[in-house]
Amino acid sequence: MISLRRLTKRYGSFTAVDAIDLEVPRGELFGFLGPNGAGKTTTLRMIAGILKPSGGAISIAGVDLAADPIGAKMKLGFIPDRPFIYEKLTGSEFLRFVAGLYDQEGTEVEHRARELLALFDLEEWRDELVESYSHGMRQKLIISSAFVHRPEVIVVDEPMVGLDPKAARILKDLFREYTHRGHTIMMSTHTLEVAETLCDRVAIIAKGTIRACGTMAELRDSADAGTQGLEQIFLKLTGENAARELVDVLDA
Repeated sequence: MISLRRLTKRYGSFTAVDAIDLEVPRGELFGFLGPNGAGKTTTLRMIAGILKPSGGAISIAGVDLAADPIGAKMKLGFIPDRPFIYEKLTGSEFLRFVAGLYDQEGTEVEHRARELLALFDLEEWRDELVESYSHGMRQKLIISSAFVHRPEVIVVDEPMVGLDPKAARILKDLFREYTHRGHTIMMSTHTLEVAETLCDRVAIIAKGTIRACGTMAELRDSADAGTQGLEQIFLKLTGENAARELVDVLDA
């Protein structure tokens, strides 16, 4: 459902994403992990059509993004790491607006929007302007907007930021149920426990390249990690040993 072939993004002499290849099949909840500056958000924004690749190809549900950008985006829902929303719309108006971008309207969309708002405890706020929403409420609204047109693929960048524990639990259950119904979700997160317990497979990216990709068992094999958890594997593959190095400096 998501196919990346030699995907590359350069900014001048700096290569943010370096010719990565990745395949995410139908019905999979796929984790995309990496340290800050590794190329995660850049990759997701290229998949969403927000950034133009410097090279390579992206296919969404069999549609080439470069050849048919509108067709590819019609199959995609995107949840960014920052909830930018038109503040002079109400919650209901915003969901209606997003659905309209995908040529969806009518009673079915209205019913779906009401269900999503109720799911995230926004029902009583549906006729209030978004400018009155808290950060967490805006994040819930953005999440709802990604599901309102029932896309085949959803790309998510840091979905748990700003969510209270109840909303985070609901979102995890929603993600799992959505993939069980044959849809595909690609998720970037710094919460490794969430990735380890929720994702079917995980890719770890560092300095613009994929260091490992697979199930937890496959990641342990590739990192020669025995029975270690995802945190230890992540640190081993990305070389993130700053805390250990700091202790060494303090002890010197």
